[in-house]
Formats: sequence, structure tokens, C-alpha cells
Amino acid sequence: MTSNGGLSCLVLAFTSVFLCHLLTCAQSGRAAFLLGLPALSCLGYAAYRKVQSSAVVCALERGEVLELADYLYSCAETEKLYQLLVQYKDSNDAEFLWRLARASRDLSLLPNIEAGQKKQLTFEAFEYVKKALEKDDLCSAAHKWYAVCLSDVGDYEGVKVKIGNSYIIRDHLERAIELNPKDATSIHILGYWCFAFAELPWYQRKVAAVIFSSPPESTYEEALAFFLKAEEVDPNFYSKNLLMLGKTYLAMKDKEKALLWLTKTKEYPAHTLEDKEVHNEAVDLLKKLG
Repeated sequence: MTSNGGLSCLVLAFTSVFLCHLLTCAQSGRAAFLLGLPALSCLGYAAYRKVQSSAVVCALERGEVLELADYLYSCAETEKLYQLLVQYKDSNDAEFLWRLARASRDLSLLPNIEAGQKKQLTFEAFEYVKKALEKDDLCSAAHKWYAVCLSDVGDYEGVKVKIGNSYIIRDHLERAIELNPKDATSIHILGYWCFAFAELPWYQRKVAAVIFSSPPESTYEEALAFFLKAEEVDPNFYSKNLLMLGKTYLAMKDKEKALLWLTKTKEYPAHTLEDKEVHNEAVDLLKKLG
């Protein structure tokens, strides 16, 4: 699926992207942006320099491809990342497969993706991560992205399936954290799960209770504990974790702490589209708080 022309453009684009990345890291004092993934190592840089054709990509060592994939992810180069990893869709290596699931999901979320393609990519992502988990049940990242992709698939399968999947989603997030307690993103996502059920309106709770004898429940206090834990594990790793801390304190009527975290969110460097959206939401909430 990757053309020689596309790969040539990818190589030509590398220099400016890499320099911008280094500048960003130097200015922010962080090792990497987006979701706290490691910055490009010498191995990843060498792998990128080798990329001249699809044949060369296929000839790269496993470690080089993974380094390159993680670098492209850290730069939010979603389309290039997908082009790289889709060549390994038939792999039995969980490390390739969960990264391909993540890339497929991220591609589905781009604004230029039309509805039919978005749905196709969403289900493809779930199939890739299911296979990853089958190949390596001890892979923390596979459990994390299984949970995320299962939630996405539920959006197309109705409320009953969506709520039923919630139990499975929480189980996989807890397993991901058990396997890797230092993964701030898994902790954050579990916090988000708790927040979503804590803020569920009463009438939706009644509907859920009709469908399930004991629908999923949580509290803002539980959500807060996970968001704070994620921040403890990796401070300032993700703009949305800062935002969710502000929103959780707001829901708990703690205006002073809500202002603190929403201000931190507003001041967070916006590297990605999501960062910009999070920034705008924080600004709007701060205006409402006066």
C-alpha cells in the first residue's frame, strides 16, 4: 500500500519534523509529547534514513521498525505510521499488531476521513488488537488498546452492547495496569471510564438498570484517584489528563482546585489537534468560572 513516491515524501519531510520535535522537547523540558512515548533514538533515526522504498521497509530489522513506528506516533504522523505498519498486518507479532490497531484507530479519527472509511478502520483496528492479544496475553499495550478499540466498536452496535462491553473494557484496563503500573495512559483511560459513569444522567441510569440488573457504576472520587495517579506516574504527560482533573474537581464543587488544573491545561503546549481542542475547552470552562 506504500508507494515509492509516498516513501520519498516521507523521507523528505523527516528533516523538518525531526528538528521541530527536538526543538519542542528542548523548550518543554519533556522527553516526548503526545502520550508520553519515548523520543526517537539513534536506532529510530537510522531506520528512518533507510526508508527509500517499500522493499527497504520490509527489510528493516524488527527493532528498527518499532523504533520508527514509535517516533512517527510521537510526531502525530498518523498517515505515514499507518502506511508503515499496514505492511505487517499479517504478522504474528503482538508488538506490530497493537501498534497497527492504534494507527488504524488514529487514522479513523482524522477529520478528512469519511464515515464509511471511519467505520471500516474502527473494525479493522479491533481485529488487529484482538489478534495481538491472542498472540501475547501478557502484553500490557494490547490489553489497553483492546479496551479502547472495543469501546469504539460499541459506538456502532447499540446501547445494550456498549454498556455490556463496559465491564470487559474495565477488566482489560485493569489488566493493562497490572502488567505495566507505570503506563500513565492506561491509568488515565480507566479514570475516564470512571468519570463517564459517574456523570451518567439519572434517566440513563434507569435505562441501563432496565437492561442490566447491575449496570456499571463509579464515582467522581474514583475517577479523581486515577487521574491523580496518572499524573504522579508521569507528570504533564497528556493535556487531557490535566483537563479531566479540572473537570472532575468542578463536578465535585471544588472550584479552587478546578481553576488550578484548568489553568495548567490552558498553558499546556498544544502539539496536536487534540491538544488544541482540549485547550479550547479549558478556556471555555475558565470563562464560565469567572
